[in-house]
Amino acid sequence: MRNFILFADLLNTWVGKAFAWCIVVLCFGTVYEVIMAYIFRAPTLWNFDFSLQMYGALFIMGGAYALCTEAHIRGDVIYRLLSVKKQATLDLILYIIFFMPGVCALAFAGIDYAGNAWKAGETSWNSPAKIQIYMIKSLIPATGFLLIIQGLSEMCRCIIALKENHWPQREVVDAEETEKLLMRTSHEELKEEKI
Repeated sequence: MRNFILFADLLNTWVGKAFAWCIVVLCFGTVYEVIMAYIFRAPTLWNFDFSLQMYGALFIMGGAYALCTEAHIRGDVIYRLLSVKKQATLDLILYIIFFMPGVCALAFAGIDYAGNAWKAGETSWNSPAKIQIYMIKSLIPATGFLLIIQGLSEMCRCIIALKENHWPQREVVDAEETEKLLMRTSHEELKEEKI
């Protein structure tokens, strides 16, 4: 179970970091468009659709990464007051009832959606450049399957937390809440003062 958790975390961290480069591509595309439009007076036809596709890819492919690193928004006003076993039970129930059916629907409906786009050679309808969008639509089922893998990993974490009465350590930590960081720092400072 721990090996699967590690696999899912590493996979989704790698994918999230790879697609984070869409920001750089998006910035270069925007700068190029501004230069072409305002300096050379020759705006491009393709840049608007290109920017939408880069932003869409960044947003959709970052979902599993956000879940993996706990970067998603959680209304934990009451949740943090619960014991570890109650947190794990609540999380497990919510993953089973809401999360997994939703992402399974996304993944399997996305296969048909992307498949139809590939068959038709779908292009953007709102641009004179007629940019192909069937490739970007392929990210929909890909995201669904990455979320399924990460969701199963999170469910495994819940099961481990129920058995051991503490949450398993996350191997990949890219972001940390300021509250946790400050508490750890103050705790370390108190230790140093005692010495």
